[in-house]
Amino acid sequence: MAIADLVKTTLGPKGMDKILQSTGRGHEVTVTNDGATILKSLHIDNPAAKILVDISKVQDDEVGDGTTSVVVLAGELLREAEKLLATKIHPMTIIAGFRMAAECARNALLQKAVDNKENEEIFKSDLMKIAMTTLSSKILSQDKEYFAKLAVDAVMRLKGSTNLESIQIIKKPGGSLKDSFLDEGFILDKKIGVGQPKRIENAKILVANTAMDTDKVKIYGARVRVDSMAKVAEIEAAEKEKMKEKVDKIIAHGINCFVNRQLIYNFPEELFANAGILAIEHADFDGIERLALVTGGEIASTFDNPESVKLGHCKLIEEIMIGEDKLIHFSGVEMGQACTIVLRGASRHVLDEAERSLHDALCVLSQTVNDSRVLLGGGWPEMVMAKEVDELARVTPGKKSHAIEAFSRALIAIPTIIADNAGLDSAELVAQLRAEHHKEGCTAGIDVISGSIGDMAERGISEAFKVKQAVLLSATEAAEMILRVDEIITCAPRKREDRM
Repeated sequence: MAIADLVKTTLGPKGMDKILQSTGRGHEVTVTNDGATILKSLHIDNPAAKILVDISKVQDDEVGDGTTSVVVLAGELLREAEKLLATKIHPMTIIAGFRMAAECARNALLQKAVDNKENEEIFKSDLMKIAMTTLSSKILSQDKEYFAKLAVDAVMRLKGSTNLESIQIIKKPGGSLKDSFLDEGFILDKKIGVGQPKRIENAKILVANTAMDTDKVKIYGARVRVDSMAKVAEIEAAEKEKMKEKVDKIIAHGINCFVNRQLIYNFPEELFANAGILAIEHADFDGIERLALVTGGEIASTFDNPESVKLGHCKLIEEIMIGEDKLIHFSGVEMGQACTIVLRGASRHVLDEAERSLHDALCVLSQTVNDSRVLLGGGWPEMVMAKEVDELARVTPGKKSHAIEAFSRALIAIPTIIADNAGLDSAELVAQLRAEHHKEGCTAGIDVISGSIGDMAERGISEAFKVKQAVLLSATEAAEMILRVDEIITCAPRKREDRM
C-alpha cells in the first residue's frame, strides 16, 4: 500500500511530479510523473510490493498509459481486502468476489464504449481528445493541443501498425516546448563530411557497418620487421591500395550516399567526395537501424556482389539546422509512415519528461487506432463500473457480496484521488457524482479545472477503452495474487558445499 500511496499523488490532471535521485555515483536526477518510470527506479525489498511494480511495467509495455492508475487501483483493492480480512472473511471468498466484480465492471465498460471507426472525422477528433486527456496529466499539459496534434498526425501516418519504431524522437535542448515540430522525413543526428555535396536528390543509399579506417598502418598487435623506412611506405601504400579497392567496390553499387556506422578516415572520405558521393560516418546504432528500416534498405557489410545488396531510396537528402546543430534530413522516404518528432525544451530534464509523456500518448493512440472503442474520462468509467458492481453486490447472496461491495469502493477511490490531488472536496464531489450516475445516460465526471461536476462529453475528455480494461484486469489480478499470500518467507541463501 505504501507504494500505491507513493504514486497516488501523481494521478490526474493536477497530479504532482516526483524527483527521482539515483543512489549511484552520478546522482542522476529525473523529474517525472510517469508511474512506471517512478516505480522502476525504486529499491524495493518487499516482494509483494514488487508485484505492483511489475504490473505498472506491464501496463507501460502493453498500452503505454495508465501506469499510475493500475497501481493505485491495486493498492485500493488491497486496502479494502484488509478490512474484510479483519472481519474474518476468508481470502478465497474475497478473491471469488473480486473476480465476479471485475467481470461485471468489464461488461459495464463494454456496454458504454463508443466506436466511431466508420466516421473518419469523428474518429480523428476522438483521437485528439484521447491524446489531450493523456497529456493533461503530464508536463506537456500547457501546450496539450499542440502536442496532441503532433501525436495524432504521427500515429495516423502509421496506418494502423503499432510499431512505434518508425516514429523517431530527437531531443534538442534550447528553445521552448512550443518550438517542437513533426517532420515528415527522417532526421539523422550527424553532420555532413567536409567537401561533400550538401544536398542530393533521388538518393540511392547504401547503409553499411564496416571498417573504413585502414588507410594508415596501425601497429597494434602486429609486428612487422623492416630494414628501411621505404618498406614502411610500401606497406602503407598497400594498405591504401586495399582501401581504394574497397571504396571502388562500394562506388560500383551506383549509389550517391553512403552511411556507415563506423569511422571513415580522410582518405576514403576524399575518394567518396571525388566521386560526388555523400559519406556519413559514425551514424549511431538505433539511428542507422531505423534509417535502413525507413529507406527500405538493408545494412550491408560486404560489397563483393552488388546485386545482392538492398539499397535504400529517398527523394532528397539535405542538411538542416535545428538550434545550433546541423542535422541531415532525409525526405520522401520509402516507408511513408516514417516521421521524426523534434522536441525542443529548456533543459535535459524537461526534454526527457516530454519524451516520456509523448511516448505515452503515441502508445495509447496507436492502440486506439487498432481497437477504436472510446470511453469518457475524468472518473466517469470508474463511476459507471462502481454502479454496476454495487448492483451485483445487492443480488449476490453470502459473504461474496461484501467483497463485491469492497471492489466498488476501490473503484470509487480513483475519482476521489483525482479530486483530492486537485485540492477539491472529494467526499462532496464523489457523492454528487454518484447521485448523477443514477440517472440514465449520464456523462458526468469530475471537472478539475472548474472544481465541480462537469459534463465529460462537452469537455472532450476521453480515454481509450483498451487502457481502462488493462488497468481493471491487471489491478484485480495483482490484488488477487497478493491476497493469496498468507506470509512472506525469506529463504536462507544456499549453503556452499565444502569442496575440500
